[in-house]
Order: sequence, then structure tokens, then C-alpha cells
Amino acid sequence: MNVSIVGTGYVGLVSGTCFADLGVNVTCVDCDSQKINRLVYGAIPIYEPGLDNMITRNVTDKRLTFSSDYKQGFIDKDFVFCAVDTTPDENGLTNLDPILDIAKDFGNNINHYSVFVIKSTVPVGTAQHVTKIIRETLDARGAKDMKFDVASNPDFLTEGNGIKDFMKPDRIVIGTETTTARQAMERLYRTILMHNNRNVIYTDTRTAEMIKYAATSMLATRVSFMNEIANLCEIVGADINVVRHGVGTDSRIGPKYIFPGCGYGGTLFPQDINDLIKIGGEHNYDMEILKAVENVNNRQKRILFKKLFNHYKGDLKGKTIALWGLSFKPETDDMSSAPAIDTINLLMEAGCHVRVYDPVAMNATKRRWSSVYCGLDMYDAVKGADAVLLLTEWRQFRIPAWQTVKSLMRSPVIIDGRNVYDIDELEELGFTYYCIGK
Repeated sequence: MNVSIVGTGYVGLVSGTCFADLGVNVTCVDCDSQKINRLVYGAIPIYEPGLDNMITRNVTDKRLTFSSDYKQGFIDKDFVFCAVDTTPDENGLTNLDPILDIAKDFGNNINHYSVFVIKSTVPVGTAQHVTKIIRETLDARGAKDMKFDVASNPDFLTEGNGIKDFMKPDRIVIGTETTTARQAMERLYRTILMHNNRNVIYTDTRTAEMIKYAATSMLATRVSFMNEIANLCEIVGADINVVRHGVGTDSRIGPKYIFPGCGYGGTLFPQDINDLIKIGGEHNYDMEILKAVENVNNRQKRILFKKLFNHYKGDLKGKTIALWGLSFKPETDDMSSAPAIDTINLLMEAGCHVRVYDPVAMNATKRRWSSVYCGLDMYDAVKGADAVLLLTEWRQFRIPAWQTVKSLMRSPVIIDGRNVYDIDELEELGFTYYCIGK
């Protein structure tokens, strides 16, 4: 079975490598020839635990190749996955031009029945629009009898856990319009479905596209809702950790995505929520809950700065503030929409000296802020600090050598944006401690 994955971003590279590891012949295609050259020589453009070894293994076994030649990416392929990033256009809507261009290339180059699979997150109805584009392209090249199908197969990969999510998914959503396409997708996913056939959802393309938006928006809603409850807990004197446990033990709700914190980031939640709000607006339907989710999250990203501001009664000029964690979540170097961005900008506007450390996101930080000091390690970052702010709960931040931290700081103030630390322990050691929701 021969598969092409167009787009070597996070979704494309992880999906293509995992397919290859299952025995499929995979070509990862990207218009960025420099990026492809780096991949050929083993330079992985993203951080994902275990991905570099998996790529090396499958390249060595000749199941995984990389190319910037789009023609090679379509000829003799049984499936062409479109996994390009869909960045918003000037109106805030998903820019479909790259996907439509790939659809035209598909129509111009396929030489036998093939399935065009949309992996990118796209507005509802995109698969049908793509079908029309491909058919028109085939007709124009004089290949009216060429058979093809378009399928929607949204991704549910989480950064830092992408390989496991692909190999042992919670569910696989396959949207098709023909029996032929459904059967082809079943063959492709057979190895995974052998152990997980109860969690495959077969539907039409429009419903598959909507499932992705609905799932993402539900998770983001849970996060923002619990952050609202946490903020209220602080005001009324309740303990959010106990509240969260009381809520999460309800079998109708469950414990996932109800941890309070300093806001969500990444590309997935913010973009999908914005897209769904825009889609609703195009159909004269106001997505009020999602607008509130977005507003709460934007406010929550400022909460650590607010706690710091209140602690020092607004006198922050000249203060040295250390940040632990910059990526939007652990096990990734992605800083897209991360709370750290808002926090650093606010600190610099207030006249603070900022020192930071993150296990993998330091290069992105250096490119973004030239005046921010990037520590050699977590302890170097806190030297002379008037406060330490925890933004990302990397494992190595969870049990610091607190006496060492205290000895290096100018003022022992800890502001915990992920509720990782024990208040009694820190106060006994002489720290002033703030968290979310207590």
C-alpha cells in the first residue's frame, strides 16, 4: 500500500511516520525543499518524544521517504493525505488555498484510483468542495473516467503524546461518501482496527469535519469553565483542588481537562474555537458559549502577572522575575499562543528583568525576545529572582531542591500556575506561595 502525506508539520510527520511503522510505504511531501533536505539528513523539525528514532528506523527500512516533488507525491499512490497547516486568512477564517492547490495537483497527477484524505482541520463542507475541484481538474486534463474519492479523517493527536495517540487512539473518525472509499480506509487502518474496532466512527464527510471542531471546543470549554470556578473559589474561600476532585468523580463528567491553571495555548484550541465561531457567524448563529470560553482563556493568561502585581502592590519596575516553562504544555517545544507569551510581554511592559528556562523551547524564546535571559538550567534561571512563576508543568519542575532555589532568589515568592506544589511544604520552608483557586 502506497501513501503520500502532504505537509510535514506536526500532524503530517507524526502520521506519516506511524503509518510507515505499521508497514505502509509512505512518502512525506512538502513544498519547502530546505525542510525536506533537513529531514533526509535526519534533522527533525519538531520535538516529539520517540519520533526521531521511529523516523530513523523506517527510513533505514525504506518504508519512509521524503520529497519536495509533488508529482512523485501523487503518481502510483493509493492514498494522498492532506495534512498542511491551515492558518487563518485576513478575515480570521481558515485559509483553504493550500488545500485546494493540493487538490488540483492531485487531479493533475493521479494515474489510478486514489483517495484524497483530508487530515487538516477544515470548515464543514470542505470535502465536498475539494471533490468538485478534483473532478473539474480531471475533466480539464481529459481524464473524465479516472476514479477517485475524498475522505475526511480528522486528527486527534496531542503534542507530546502523538505516537501513542496514533497507535492506540481513543477513536478513529472516517468520513466518506461512497462504499468504495470506506472500504479503502478500512484496509489502510486494518492493523489499528484489529485491536480497536469498537471505536471507529464511520460517517459522512460533513459530520466528520464537525466532530473535530466539537471535540476540541468541548475540551477547551471544560478548561475555561474550571478556571472560572477556580477564580471564584479564591474569592469565596473554597479549595479548587477539592472542588475539582468532587466534580471529577462524577461518572457523567470524569476527571480529564478539569485542572485549573493559567490558560490553554497551542494552535489547536484557539484556532478551532475561532473557526467554529466564524462558521456559526456565516450561518447567522451566535456561538455564545465559545465566545465566553475564548474570553475567559484570554483573561486567564494574565492571572499570574496579576498575582505578582498584587503581591508587590504594583511596584514591579526593576524586579527580576523567573519563569519555569515556556511551551504551552509539557513534552513539546510549541509556544503557539502559550500563556508564557502574554506573561513575558506583561512583565517587560512593567519594567521587569525576565529570566526563563524550558527544557526544549529555549530557541523559540531567543528568537522572540532578545532581552530575556535564557537560563542554563532551572536553577540558573532563578538567580536573583524576586519571584518564580511556574507556567508549564514539566516533570523536572515538580520536585525542585527548594533550599537551593531559596538560596538563589532575592525574595522567596512562588506563583504556581499549574497547582503542582504543596502550600504547607513551601510555607514551612519560608516561601510566600500563590496558586490558582485557593
